[in-house]
Amino acid sequence: MGKKTKSEQPVRYVGKKELWMFSLGGLGQGMIYAMMSSYISDYYVNILHLPLMFVLMLMLLARVWDAINDPLMGMIVDRNTTKWGKLKPYILFAAAPIAILTFLMYLSPDLPQKELMIYSAVIYVLWGMMYTMADVPFWSLPNVLTPDPDERSHVVSFSKIWNSVGSALPEVFFFIAGFTLPKLISSADPEAYNKKKYLIIACIVIVLGIVLYVNSYFHIKERVVPPVTHREPGEPSQLKRIFTCKPLLLVILMGVFSSGRYMVQAAAIHVARYAFYIGPDLTGMSLAEKTAAIDASVSTVKTIFQVCAIVGMFGSTLLMPTLMKKFDYKKLLITTCLGGFVASIFTTLIGWFTANLYACIPFVIISCIPLGVINTISIAMIYDCLDYMELKTGHRDNALGSACQGFINKLGSALSTCGIVVMYMAIGFKPDQMLNSTTIMAATELTRAQNFAMFSLVSVVPGVSLLLCAIPMFFYKISGDAKKKMQADLAAKRAEQGFEISE
Repeated sequence: MGKKTKSEQPVRYVGKKELWMFSLGGLGQGMIYAMMSSYISDYYVNILHLPLMFVLMLMLLARVWDAINDPLMGMIVDRNTTKWGKLKPYILFAAAPIAILTFLMYLSPDLPQKELMIYSAVIYVLWGMMYTMADVPFWSLPNVLTPDPDERSHVVSFSKIWNSVGSALPEVFFFIAGFTLPKLISSADPEAYNKKKYLIIACIVIVLGIVLYVNSYFHIKERVVPPVTHREPGEPSQLKRIFTCKPLLLVILMGVFSSGRYMVQAAAIHVARYAFYIGPDLTGMSLAEKTAAIDASVSTVKTIFQVCAIVGMFGSTLLMPTLMKKFDYKKLLITTCLGGFVASIFTTLIGWFTANLYACIPFVIISCIPLGVINTISIAMIYDCLDYMELKTGHRDNALGSACQGFINKLGSALSTCGIVVMYMAIGFKPDQMLNSTTIMAATELTRAQNFAMFSLVSVVPGVSLLLCAIPMFFYKISGDAKKKMQADLAAKRAEQGFEISE
């Protein structure tokens, strides 16, 4: 056994520059999505003071529409090819609408509540539709960048690293803003101050995120062009192919069950507002001084949780390119999810018996490790399921498969937001009385039961979710020798069909 000769080395289609440009595009996209998913619930509930039931119904109904919108977008992309390509053009088509809608989302117009509710609902739904136009084609691109499943996995795992970095950057901006903006903007009116803070950070995210996302268009190439196939009489439709593919349905079910994993990020700011206070004694302070002190505490506590999520998620994402080469996807996912569940038990017990935030940190980090694993492996598994469907049916629905991943992510984000709103309602919180133009309430003014109820959003809920999401994976069969055989059979079938692959 010797070293492989040059002729025996596998062909590599995606160069370093192309890989980096695609990954930085994912970074930009991650910034934009995180600005919405991690902060929109706090903005709607605590800043705009929209009714809790309205926010809950908006999130649920918007996701029902996404259940239609995501697959519809996938079918549109799969059925149409422009002169600029099949997937790339949507990067340009979606960029401007997303930028405008993200700005409008955090504009805080001075409207009566009824009109503000209509405004917020229209912007939120339109934002979701435009993001679908960007997300579905973008994360379908690894399928056409290279025909090699191993190189495809590397593209996914590497780009997900930078997508995770992008998801963390808004938190960096919020942390800096918590200490700098009170010196630049009057905080005498908590409500007006927070509206300005959200808009400033949104503008920074929009500019940086959109530039990086659009830049990727000019540096990537669609190489894998499958032969044109037409549905024969009696053959299943695109949607039926999805719903009759058991492995893909298991991945989707896993993604739905894992929705609670987003809580550490999505609920961090709520936990920071109402579960912990770190700062000087608030007694005797003026409203402006109290607002500044509480804002600094919220920034600190929120950052602690977000850093825990970043360390756990980014650390595991960073290792995924290596781990995915050495270990089976299924085993990686099950092992890390069960480990995260155990860590969440310790987080919950420490939070209940000691209320010590700092003692929770190592266990919160461990419970966030599955975030990086799930985010990376779920899309790689979907690509494997598309291989399986292509082998079985002769059709490859790249965008429709990616739409499943987009739906999973958006459903998870929505369920997290809904869970937060339900918690507010369950414990009787009235956000308009806690943060308005005349008063601001600290976590120290709430009962311990209320503090822990909010804390459970980042301890109990993610843990149960991780336990549930591991269950479908015990029935997932595209792994080990079965996966290798499937890939070999597909390669032979493609050779017979004459797949067009450019250098």
